[in-house]
Amino acid sequence: MDQQRTLVLIEDDELLDDVLRLAAAAGCELERVSDPSAARLRWSSAPLVLLDEAAALGCARAGLGRRQRVVVVSRGEPPGGLWQHAVAVGAEHVIALPQGESWLVAALADAAEGVSRRGRVVAVVGGRGGAGASVLATAVAIAGMADGERVMLVDCDPLGGGLDLLLGAEDAQGLRWPDLALSEGRVASASLRAALPRPALGSGPGELTVLSCDRGGAGPRPGAVASVLDAGRRAGETVVCDVPRYPTEAALAALDGADLTVLLVPAEVRSTAAAARVAGVLRQRGSSVQLVVRGPSPGGLSPRDVAAALGLPLLHAMRPQPGLARALDRGAPPGTRRGPLAVAARAVLDELHSQAGGAPLGEVSA
Repeated sequence: MDQQRTLVLIEDDELLDDVLRLAAAAGCELERVSDPSAARLRWSSAPLVLLDEAAALGCARAGLGRRQRVVVVSRGEPPGGLWQHAVAVGAEHVIALPQGESWLVAALADAAEGVSRRGRVVAVVGGRGGAGASVLATAVAIAGMADGERVMLVDCDPLGGGLDLLLGAEDAQGLRWPDLALSEGRVASASLRAALPRPALGSGPGELTVLSCDRGGAGPRPGAVASVLDAGRRAGETVVCDVPRYPTEAALAALDGADLTVLLVPAEVRSTAAAARVAGVLRQRGSSVQLVVRGPSPGGLSPRDVAAALGLPLLHAMRPQPGLARALDRGAPPGTRRGPLAVAARAVLDELHSQAGGAPLGEVSA
């Protein structure tokens, strides 16, 4: 379909040959036009626009409106005047070949997959064993689905018994980590989504897939975790990772790929002491780390006391949810009903989306 083709206006024949080669490697169909007048018809609808210096100047002079995902391509070091033309046409990137080939292949592949926005990744970690991180992660995923989002719930804890159990999806058809033959590198997001179980959680407007560990077999490898997170992000999904508090290589890969890391800590002195060790690891991984404190506190420790002791911002103070353990044992997915858990999940999801900031994929810089 023409609407899915990347629009190309490149007058330099050698540069055009390079772009055609990279598009073939990315599996991306191109629509080549000869001048700005021909480009105008597809300027707004094309998923990606590629221009060279002469085309950027021509499109700016023709008054083509600013739009996202315009890339100006050059061979070798960009000439000084190229930056001015790129800014004039509203380009987000200036890419020099061959140095930028891998970036351009990825952008072309994104365009071929129909990616319109980047997804976000949140990692949920317990401050101690049994803190309830898996339950909170699952509730966040369910909250996203209820909002109409496409959500992928990723289980990074091979000793956790499998997140599919929390969703009542242990018999659902689809691949688990031991069945998924993935290594480092790009994986097609549509193929991954089609291969994973889709728990039946009612008629919510969104879509939830789950990549669970199993009751046996190997857990995820770090390269595979990175590939899965990248696939979900490229597809515009909200990716929720249940991460163990012990820093396996797969857990660290999830933390490195997260936009937001949530540390869940029961309001107890010993739990706070244990969480201090975990918080030290999380701070080293680079993402934003925020705290959810779960009550009740047997000794009167307040959520702000826990946050002060750990030196972390308090995202949410969660009240106890009556009957949660019994509901989980009966197979009721967490967060599907109103209550403190659903409120905490909503707070996490809102914070994740607030950090997106509406920023473009990148900006031209000199």
